[in-house]
Amino acid sequence: MSAFGTRVNRVEDRRLLTSGGVYVDDLRVPALRGAAYVTFVRSPVAHAVITRIDTSRARARPGVVAVYTAADLTGLPAPQPFGRPAHSGGFFAEPLLAGEKVRFVGEPVAVVLTDARYDGQDAAELVDVEYRRLPAVVGPAQALRDGTLLFEEAGSNLADQRDRDTYDDTVFDGADVVVEREIVNHRVACVPMEGRATAAVFDGTRLTVWHSSQNAQRCRSTLAESLGIPAEAIRVIVPDVGGGFGAKIGIDRDAIVVAWAAWRSGTAVRWAESRAENLVAMTQGRAQLNRVRIGGRRDGTITAYRLDVVQDAGAYPRTSTLAPVTCTMAPGVYDIPQVQSGYRVVVTNGTPVNKYRGAGRPEATAAIERAVDLFAAEIGMDPAEVRRRNVIAADAFPFRTGTGALYDSGEYGAALDRLLGAAAYPRLRAEQAARRDKGCVNALGIGISVYVEMTGGGGETARVTVDGRGHARVLTGSSTQGQGHRTAWSMLVEAELGIPVDRITVVHGDTDLIPKAVGTYSSRSLQLGGSAVHQAAADVRNQARRHAAGLLAVRESDVTLDVASGTWHVAGDPGRSLTWEQVVGHTGAGSIRADAEFASDRPTFPFGAHLSVVEVDTETGMVTVLRHMTVDDAGPVLNPVLAEGQRHGGIAQGIAQVLFEEVRYDADGNPLHATLADYGAVAAADLPDFELEAGETPTDVNPLGVKGIGEAGTIGSIPAVQNAVIDAVAHLGVRHIDMPMTPDRVWAAIGEAGAERRSRRRTANGSPADGSV
Repeated sequence: MSAFGTRVNRVEDRRLLTSGGVYVDDLRVPALRGAAYVTFVRSPVAHAVITRIDTSRARARPGVVAVYTAADLTGLPAPQPFGRPAHSGGFFAEPLLAGEKVRFVGEPVAVVLTDARYDGQDAAELVDVEYRRLPAVVGPAQALRDGTLLFEEAGSNLADQRDRDTYDDTVFDGADVVVEREIVNHRVACVPMEGRATAAVFDGTRLTVWHSSQNAQRCRSTLAESLGIPAEAIRVIVPDVGGGFGAKIGIDRDAIVVAWAAWRSGTAVRWAESRAENLVAMTQGRAQLNRVRIGGRRDGTITAYRLDVVQDAGAYPRTSTLAPVTCTMAPGVYDIPQVQSGYRVVVTNGTPVNKYRGAGRPEATAAIERAVDLFAAEIGMDPAEVRRRNVIAADAFPFRTGTGALYDSGEYGAALDRLLGAAAYPRLRAEQAARRDKGCVNALGIGISVYVEMTGGGGETARVTVDGRGHARVLTGSSTQGQGHRTAWSMLVEAELGIPVDRITVVHGDTDLIPKAVGTYSSRSLQLGGSAVHQAAADVRNQARRHAAGLLAVRESDVTLDVASGTWHVAGDPGRSLTWEQVVGHTGAGSIRADAEFASDRPTFPFGAHLSVVEVDTETGMVTVLRHMTVDDAGPVLNPVLAEGQRHGGIAQGIAQVLFEEVRYDADGNPLHATLADYGAVAAADLPDFELEAGETPTDVNPLGVKGIGEAGTIGSIPAVQNAVIDAVAHLGVRHIDMPMTPDRVWAAIGEAGAERRSRRRTANGSPADGSV
């Protein structure tokens, strides 16, 4: 029996929708009774030297348990540098609490512990911190040219770079057309429904930490390294998590300080950040300044492409993977003979940037898909046709790209054709032309993207146990933040063992129960965690067959499991059957258990095509998304309900980035997005019903043949919507608009294009370009 393709409603939803989830801030375990509440003192300035910290007034306030600053953290392992070899103290090292210098608004300077939750802010305001302000470095362009340094010992704001010295302009010499453009992939906030939250207690022997995270085991190893505590003396438990999107991979400095405070004070502590804290202090995403150069022939063939990336890391480079992934995925789905990519990573006085849904792949796709549209406009060819002529052929897989990625399988042209057919593409273009002929104020735009992404890689663990009641328990290294792991893993176990879903328990996120695991990110769960569960369940089945054969007094080869009924019987004689309870009882051990660790030596490459139809009010710049259609191919689909949910969420986040969301700073580095009243989060009313179709091109990288789907919607939707908005106003002379495509930005682009057209006409008529006489 195969579980694949079965629509099973999420079994976890009954609890979440009735009694509700139990998140870190909901915990009422005995160990946390009487816990002190943590409040951070955060820097109100973006860049400054700390000249004095006085905590005496705060310490004297009734109800204050303790106040800690960087001076109290002496003796801990030194923070690690990023990128280049360290000098004294290391380049770009990020302290747990800022002691000498602050580098972004919201950076933690001190921490206050109080008996009552709401006393914390009053006590924090009594911590007197004096700052000597320094000029702020805002944005990657300023970081490259500005003499103001965030880390003076580094000598520049450049934290890392690669491959830019290999660029060769001669690859564009034979092109009929070369187009070059700077493209901003702006900074966005992650905005999970549940912000960061941590609770901790130290009993004198062990440190127990509850943390809202995507991987408990990585939290434990980071805590051990940061606090100098053996990993076996730390237990990390991850309860329900209200969204992660990459920003909750592992554990960050704020949560480490909370754990340290419990260890140092001997008091149980807890912390849940406010939304204002979350918007300025939780890591953010994207923040790339990209320059694309694309060349080709007038028949639509692309011959060369270059992507030059400047990654804004924020105040501290939290990760070294974003820009390299963007460069690796630079050519997208296209068979381009010459591909060049390189990057620079710079530090700025903004919140640190880290992984966010797609983590480097949306940026690469947005760049190449805009470049293809720019190229198509330059040669006067339909953008769909340019894509059709350049996608990698289906018989070319496995395909090694010019940047070294080995694509496992794909049918890019088929996905594009299926999308265009479902959208009735010629009819859309006809409607667009009719509106333009009539001079309609509401212009129609059609945007296309064809994408490929990189998911998975590495390994994951699982344990499956069947007890004497015939119930199964799954321990999984994959950690859920809403993806539906309990449903998916139960489906896999039911298909293998015939045990109904309602008799299967799935456990994750506890390092005492699952000491070795990798966790959830990079759309890896089903292909790695699911494969491990599948292997463990198959092992349990093989063990059970031996015991069933003994009970039935036949050879193992004569015993079969009827998955539909969950009973064992002699092949050809279903009347002689055994239940799981009987088979497990025969073992004498009370259970049958199997452990599995599945690993793949390479990632998988899901792909698809998106088409967005928008309407732009040319008098106001207002954009309305009318339709969004997708063909997403992540191999065989286990549960369409779960896959569609992931696609819906991803598309919504992609549309939000294109039209609404933006983290902004003023010239002094002050954030202009500190509340949801200022930050443009998407609402259901802003979105159309999504029209989804799925392909199922399998991979040979794992036994299930599956690829990741969690980030596909974001990766495909961003360039489709951006291209659609630009396409809507292309007849007015607009060639490019950077995201977010807010009404004022679209309206300004229309106005600038109109002014340029009028200037050209005056010049052509022999009048001065400025209109003077």
